[in-house]
Amino acid sequence: MKAAIGQIQIEYAFSQRRASGLLGAPHGSVRYQPRRREEEALAARLRVLAQERPRFGYRRLHVLLRREGVKVNHKKLHRLYQACGLALRRRKRRCVARVGQPLTARTAANQEWGLDFVHDRTDAGRRLRFLGVADAFNRRCLSLEVDTSFAGRRVTRVLDEIGAEHGWPQAIRLDNGSEFRSRHFVSWCAERKIDLLFIQPGKPVQNGRVESFNGRLRDEFLNVNVFANLFDARAKAAAWRHDYNHVRPHSSLGYLTPAEFDERNRGGKAAGDAGLENPSGFPLYRRATTGSPLTGTITCCVPKAEA
Repeated sequence: MKAAIGQIQIEYAFSQRRASGLLGAPHGSVRYQPRRREEEALAARLRVLAQERPRFGYRRLHVLLRREGVKVNHKKLHRLYQACGLALRRRKRRCVARVGQPLTARTAANQEWGLDFVHDRTDAGRRLRFLGVADAFNRRCLSLEVDTSFAGRRVTRVLDEIGAEHGWPQAIRLDNGSEFRSRHFVSWCAERKIDLLFIQPGKPVQNGRVESFNGRLRDEFLNVNVFANLFDARAKAAAWRHDYNHVRPHSSLGYLTPAEFDERNRGGKAAGDAGLENPSGFPLYRRATTGSPLTGTITCCVPKAEA
């Protein structure tokens, strides 16, 4: 139809509106220009971002596009995300009923830190251990130390460096590893009046915030990098930590980075949205269920510090 209207315009010098009226074609349909080129450009940029961030979903990619000034509806972006074959495979998780108290929502930084270890290997097979320290309020990664082994004194040296820069926490939530049950570590925390919140053995969900951080560390960093040696792992870990704190949008913070979240809540403002819920406006497909990951303050048998 558009070709016939164009031919009439050329032969009889008719306007487009008159030619479409003679053929009984709606003028709006004749003037419509498809937006495939715009979508193709958007899909190309989406593929580039997905290649740079292979474990990001469409929500975080949408945040990155908005930072670049691209205005696109999240439903349209999800359609292009699916059409490009970028959708991530969802992992099925077992739902287990648990008894306890939910994680306490923190209202300020340094109220609670979380510690845990993640293991990996170099390209030559040498063992690596990653010590991650995260703040429960702003989700900031305070430290990501890499070494072949960690003793209790090495852990306290890392915490001393963090404390000198950010101050000391009121409590530390951790598991029952030998590094955390040593007399040196317990006495170090007692000197600084830091409460130790040990989780129950075999229940890592009671340290859910750090376990979530470990999942992102494994999924977005360890699984997509190959480490030539220990020094290469330390350099890459430092770069990823900076990206995690200043570039990566966090769903638990309303898709802000920890640095942006701290900037907005500076001055003692309350921040109740920094719990486990997602305060953003994105549609979520997960439904809230009873028996969510629960925890409380657990007392564990710990060796007493020597006088």
